[in-house]
Amino acid sequence: MEMKKNMFKELKSDLPASIVVFFVAVPLCLGIALASGAPLFAGIIAGIIGGIVVGIASGSPLGVSGPAAGLAVIVLTSIATLGSWPTFLLAVVIAGILQLIMGFAKAGFIAYFFPSSVIKGMLTGIGLLIILKQIPHAIGYDKDAEGDDAFLQLGGENTFSAISKAFELITPGAVLIAAISLGILIFWDKVLTKKHKIFQLIQGPLVVVILGIAMNYMYQNGILNFSLDKDQVVQLPVAHSLSEFFTQFTFPDFSQITNFEVWKIAIVLAIVASLETLLCVEATDKMDPYKRVTPTNRELKAQGLGNVVSGLIGGLPITQVIVRSTANITFGGKTKMSAILHGVFLLISAITIAGLMNMIPLASLAAILLMVGYKLAKPALFKQMYKQGWEQFIPFTATVVAILLTDLLKGITIGILFGIFYTLRHSYRNSHHLKDVVTTEEGNQVHHLVLAQEVSFFNKASVLNALHVIPENSKVIIDCTHSKSIAYDVIEIIQNYKINAKAKNITVETINFIEPK
Repeated sequence: MEMKKNMFKELKSDLPASIVVFFVAVPLCLGIALASGAPLFAGIIAGIIGGIVVGIASGSPLGVSGPAAGLAVIVLTSIATLGSWPTFLLAVVIAGILQLIMGFAKAGFIAYFFPSSVIKGMLTGIGLLIILKQIPHAIGYDKDAEGDDAFLQLGGENTFSAISKAFELITPGAVLIAAISLGILIFWDKVLTKKHKIFQLIQGPLVVVILGIAMNYMYQNGILNFSLDKDQVVQLPVAHSLSEFFTQFTFPDFSQITNFEVWKIAIVLAIVASLETLLCVEATDKMDPYKRVTPTNRELKAQGLGNVVSGLIGGLPITQVIVRSTANITFGGKTKMSAILHGVFLLISAITIAGLMNMIPLASLAAILLMVGYKLAKPALFKQMYKQGWEQFIPFTATVVAILLTDLLKGITIGILFGIFYTLRHSYRNSHHLKDVVTTEEGNQVHHLVLAQEVSFFNKASVLNALHVIPENSKVIIDCTHSKSIAYDVIEIIQNYKINAKAKNITVETINFIEPK
């Protein structure tokens, strides 16, 4: 009963955010399915399962799961290798089982080894990538599938040449919708939300989507002298009855269980999906205003369960996804109820209002995503990272550039290599030691945590775990007297812990802890 109460306590914030995430998710689910060479409805299934099943099972308060662009190429080549969609679905089910095993084996600790500079570089790189990828959609050039995050595109285009091509083939109707939508979103964010609480409850993106549908209707009926092509609006598969809706589900071909290729693809899917999820978990936790920490082992189990269910009914493989998670945070999501509700809305819309959803112009959604991209890649962040020194700035910049010129996973890998280069200068001594616990006359415990001379980001997990086990209603002293070098990641953990400890009634005292400027 308490859990249900907690899930619904922030509904006034979660409901508006979930509607925005839902509108963002629809074209991304369809676009990723298209890029994967899978049935379009497979993307919607994955979005529904990612929202409802993973949302319920996950411990992530703000993460949103669904089909991921980073898996599109793997899915595309795997379907070709295996020769059929049902055989590929079997690989998805097995991948989910492998993720469940990884979760129970406590493999989630891997998340703590991603440097903070690389995670911030990932968020900034994705923000810039969203902007660059959505510019063509905003002006009516929709040749690249929504959700594609690769530099090289189908048809020989790349991210930059596609923008150049888009300006040669502008659709005035799309530009008008995008320009008005962007104006509304900026005005809503900078002016209206500060005027009255009603404008925080009714989010700007909802108004933008309704306006887009209305303008498209006026285009179609000659009220405004503009038009949009079929590929310039959402293209959700339409089921005219409940029985027709259920015919879109596909089941795995279990007769291929002994096929070695199925197992090989399942292992690749499990590893890549788990890495993408853990990266997203770290990034989402960094953006969380309340600095909550997602239990990574539970997240692997939740993703595994989601992939088993998705594979069993004909959906794409699932990961936690950064664009939808960022939209959730940007537009005020507070708990995982937002992610769950977005999955419910996907399910209801696919059954009942697919025709209406297909009136939404992609230019409207491009305006929403442009705002999300800007929030991720504000220019001030580059200045902030530069002030923190080369050890933070170079891995950060390398990650941003590599993501823009390759894809998400390659960009992260390059960033981590730069991070390791700088971090290897730090010693591998123990990060800390705990003095004997003292109990005061009032019966409260005092825990004294003494950090070592040099604390690298490799010590991140041990410091985090040491702080995590400190019980409620106690006091902790974090002693940095002997510390000559503390990695920024560990500094950030201490800063976040000081914020989060208030919720557990833990008093935090620091000695010789220097806050970064």
